[in-house]
Amino acid sequence: MKSRRLWMLAGLVAAGGAIWLLAFGGLNQNMVFFMTPSELQAGEPLPPGTSMRLGGRVKPGSVQWDAAQTRLRFVLTDEGAEISVAGSVAPPAMFREGMGVVVEGTYGPGQVFQADGIMIKHSNEYAPPGDGVDPSQTYRSLLESS
Repeated sequence: MKSRRLWMLAGLVAAGGAIWLLAFGGLNQNMVFFMTPSELQAGEPLPPGTSMRLGGRVKPGSVQWDAAQTRLRFVLTDEGAEISVAGSVAPPAMFREGMGVVVEGTYGPGQVFQADGIMIKHSNEYAPPGDGVDPSQTYRSLLESS
């Protein structure tokens, strides 16, 4: 009887350990920091190659897009600090100067953030085209303003 209880206890401990390992074991490897430009400049430097997300607004007049080589450069600001962003990523269709964006990548040498991806912040308000407005014309106006 004691042997059976001992085996049951050992099994429960093993199962609990396995659940804990699955839940928390790889958490540090999958964690992505989120900062603003001010927090990044004011904080302690992160280890090289640390993946993170940086959020702010695209500074007007700073966007440089080379479609032939798929190179994008711009300045991200939070009104308190500015960080240069560079990457070989195509900007999302709604990407504009002055809008809120979140870039994911690494903060590298020369105080340049190397972006691997760009997410834009936009309103969750959807308004369909008004009466008598051709939806294709609305789409064309979005393309022409980019």
